[in-house]
Amino acid sequence: MYQNKDYHPSSLSGTKVSSAAIDQRVIVLRWVFVVLLILLTGNIFRRQVLEAPHYRALAKDQQTAKITSQPERGRIYAYDQTASDFGVTSVSENNNFFPLATNIMMFDVWVVPRNLKDPEDSTHVLAEKLSLDAAKLLPEFQSGKLYIPPIAKRIDKIKAEEIANLNMRGVITVPNPVRFYPETEMAAQTIGFVNYDGTGSSGVEKYYDNELKGVPGVVYGLKDTKGRIIGVNDQAKAQNGVDLVLTLDNTVQFMAERELKSSIEKYGAKGGTIIIAEPKTGRILAMANSPSYDPNKFNEVSQEEQWKFINPAVSDVYEPGSIFKPLVMATAIDAGLVEPDTKPDDLPGGFKNMVLIDGYEIHNSQDKSFGFETMTQVLENSDNIGMIWVGDKVGNETLGKYLTNFGIGAKTGIDLGAEGVGKLSEASKWRNVNRATIAFGQGVSVTPIQILAAYMALANNGKLVKPHIIDTIISPSGEEKKIETTEVRDVIKPETAAKIKEMLVGVVERGHGKKAAVAGFRVAGKTGTAQIPKKNGPGYEENTHIGSFAGFAPADDPRFVMLVKLDNPSNVEWAESSAAPAFGTIAKWLLTNYYR
Repeated sequence: MYQNKDYHPSSLSGTKVSSAAIDQRVIVLRWVFVVLLILLTGNIFRRQVLEAPHYRALAKDQQTAKITSQPERGRIYAYDQTASDFGVTSVSENNNFFPLATNIMMFDVWVVPRNLKDPEDSTHVLAEKLSLDAAKLLPEFQSGKLYIPPIAKRIDKIKAEEIANLNMRGVITVPNPVRFYPETEMAAQTIGFVNYDGTGSSGVEKYYDNELKGVPGVVYGLKDTKGRIIGVNDQAKAQNGVDLVLTLDNTVQFMAERELKSSIEKYGAKGGTIIIAEPKTGRILAMANSPSYDPNKFNEVSQEEQWKFINPAVSDVYEPGSIFKPLVMATAIDAGLVEPDTKPDDLPGGFKNMVLIDGYEIHNSQDKSFGFETMTQVLENSDNIGMIWVGDKVGNETLGKYLTNFGIGAKTGIDLGAEGVGKLSEASKWRNVNRATIAFGQGVSVTPIQILAAYMALANNGKLVKPHIIDTIISPSGEEKKIETTEVRDVIKPETAAKIKEMLVGVVERGHGKKAAVAGFRVAGKTGTAQIPKKNGPGYEENTHIGSFAGFAPADDPRFVMLVKLDNPSNVEWAESSAAPAFGTIAKWLLTNYYR
C-alpha cells in the first residue's frame, strides 16, 4: 500500500487546541455571564425598588384619568332695602340683595379645519351666522390644521343652538361660564371685571379674587385601553367661591349716578365722583364715577381709554381747595387756640384781599376783603386770608399732627386696592408760604375717599372710622360673616366736633353752601373751588378748576356724609353753583325718602 510520509492526523482536523486554552475560554465566559447577571439584577433592582414610584405613577397614569372641575365664581350683591318692592329674590332670610355681578352660560365656537367637509361653504355659512369677515376665515379653514383659536367667543345660547343645529362636521360649540354684570356701567370701577383668563381685574373682583374664584375640584377615574372612563377611584369636589354683599345700596347708588351724570352734562364737566357713606360705621352707600365703562364689554375699551378701569374715588389725587378748611379750623379749636366767635385783629396784610408771604401773592378767591369777622364767618365767606391767620396761630407742628390724624397723606385702608395716598409734606420743613396755602387746601393733595373719611370724623363726634365696601361674606354653605366697624382713632374732642358742625351749618344757611340746603333739615357742609396744578412745572392751569362740596346731614345726628366732586366744569366758575346743588338734590332725596 502506498503510504504518504507527509500525512498527519492534524492536517485534517486543524491545529490541536490545548486543554489550558479551553479552560481559559470557559472562565472568560463564566465571568461574562456573571457580569451580565449582576447588571441584569441591578437593573431589576433599580426598576423594581429604586424607580418603583416612578413606574407605578406611569402605570397609574395609563390606567386613570384626571378630570378637573371648575368651581362657580361667587356673586357680588348690593344691599337694597327696596329690592323686595321690585320682585328681587333674597339670598338671605332677613335681607334683600340686588345682583351686581353674577354668572351666565355663554358659548365659544371652535373649528377643526382638518375635519371640515367643505371649507368654502363652512366659511360662508359661519361668517354670515356670526357676522364675521369671510375673507379672514377662509385661509384658516383651508389650512388643514388640527387647531385654530375660537372663531367666536361668548355667544348666547340661542345663537349657539343655531350653530349646533347646522350639524357641520368640524364645528363645535363649547359651553363657557362667564361673568355677567346686570347693571352694566353702574358702579363699574368699584366692582371691576373678570378677564378672559377668569382672573379678577380691578375693584372688588380683583381685591377679593381668591375668595370669589373658589378652589377647583379633581376626579380620578379608571379608564380602559381605549381611554374610556369605566369607574371612579377618588374625587375632591370643587369649592365654589364666596358671595359678597357690598355696603352699596342699589337705590342710593342709582340716585348718585343719575345726579352725577346730570351735573356733568349741566355744567359741562369732564367727569366727576360722588361718594356717600355712614359716618358712624364707615359703610359706603354709593360710589359713583363718570366717565365709566361696561364691564361686560371690557375688551372693547381701547388701550387709550383703559384709564376708565381705575376707580378715581380711591385712586385719583388732587388738591382739595376750600373743603379742606374745616379740618384746619377744627385743629385750631381743638388745640384751644380759637373759638367759633373769635375775631382776629391782626390779620396778615391787614383786612385787604391780598397778602404777600415769602414773596408770593395770595388772594381771596373773589379778590374781596371780608374785614373784621368771626371764625364762623371765615368759613362762611371761605376767606383765604382768614385761614392763613388760623394756620399761623396753630403752627407747623400742631397742624401737621392733626392733619395726619385726620388721615391726610395716608391710605384709608378701604378694601378696594389701588388706593392713592396723596401728599402731606413733612411739617418741620414747611415754609410760611407752605403753611399758608395748606390752610386753604393748596399745596396738599388728597384722594376723594380720604377727604370723605376726614369729614366722617367731623360728623362722628371726632372719631375716625375706616371706610369699607364689603358688608357681608357668605360662604358656599350659607354661613355669613359680617364686616364690623373699625374705629381708627379719636381725632378731635366731641365738643370740638359739635362746634364745627354748627359752623358748617352756618356755611349752608348763610354762606356759599346755600344751594346744598334741604328745607326742614339742618345740613352741614363746605364748598371748594380748587385750582388744578400744571402737570409740568410749577403753577396752576388757567381757567380750570375742580368744584366740590363735602358735608353731612342731619347735622344734629348725621346719618350720611357725602362728597360731590366735579372735574373742570366749563360753564360755572364756583362750586356753590355746581357741586353744592348736586349735593342738595341727593341730600333731599336721602332725607325725605331713604331715611324716612
